[in-house]
Amino acid sequence: MSDRLSVLPQYFLPKQALTQLMGRLANLQAGSTTTAVIKWFIQRYQVDMSEAANPDPAAYPSFNAFFTRALRPGARPLAQAEWICPVDGAISQLGPIQGEQIFQAKGHHYSTQALVGGDAQLAAQFQDGNFATIYLSPRDYHRIHMPCAGKLLRMIHVPGELFSVNPTTARGVPGLFARNERVVCVFEGPFGPFVMVLVGATIVGSMATVWHGIVNPPRTGKIREWNYAQQDVQLAQGAEMGRFLLGSTIVLLTPKSDMQFNTEWQTAKPVRLGETMATQTTA
Repeated sequence: MSDRLSVLPQYFLPKQALTQLMGRLANLQAGSTTTAVIKWFIQRYQVDMSEAANPDPAAYPSFNAFFTRALRPGARPLAQAEWICPVDGAISQLGPIQGEQIFQAKGHHYSTQALVGGDAQLAAQFQDGNFATIYLSPRDYHRIHMPCAGKLLRMIHVPGELFSVNPTTARGVPGLFARNERVVCVFEGPFGPFVMVLVGATIVGSMATVWHGIVNPPRTGKIREWNYAQQDVQLAQGAEMGRFLLGSTIVLLTPKSDMQFNTEWQTAKPVRLGETMATQTTA
């Protein structure tokens, strides 16, 4: 069985069936079968295992352990910049927030208030600010890091749909990132408040943060919130802050300021953790 699975042609596992299969196998520890699935996935998505802390597919007891694998030391040097890219992925969109409207794709916008779960006071801090939306494909490294140093203030789990978040879906589903399940992380940084939103997708079985562990499940169907303002949860620039299983998206919100995005950053451009995202001189 495991040998056959490792060489199944692509047409035997269409994308929808593949995602369902991976969802079921995510935490299953099935020895050689698990290793065969991991090897198939590496080949199918051209995953560069030379960058992994452990490049041996057989070293991972479950698909989830493989998917959230660590990078080898030095694989992502951090640029000397005020803002660095927090993930490996591709730019979905970025730029100024128009009032409270965030550009999703041609013909589609959504509001900062909807994105953060309906909190008007929180959303108001990003009026006419800046945003960056980065899509993580299945082949990418799936840990999320800090774009700058920050003190954690709040975390909000917003229930929602689990649409795919690939570029095609982003062009076709109105308000996608404000409709999917998400975890909103609110920080105070050297340039004021900023928000990192972990957006769920079709088979994201869980999202986790380093200070909380797994946030979902449970899925209660209601907004849940944790307040950390009186605690001293400090994370350095480049430090890991969270992770999720299988492809998804990060949305970063910053206030109105003199923030200038990297001029090389354009829609659909691949980006890597640690490279320069933006420069800034004042809050």
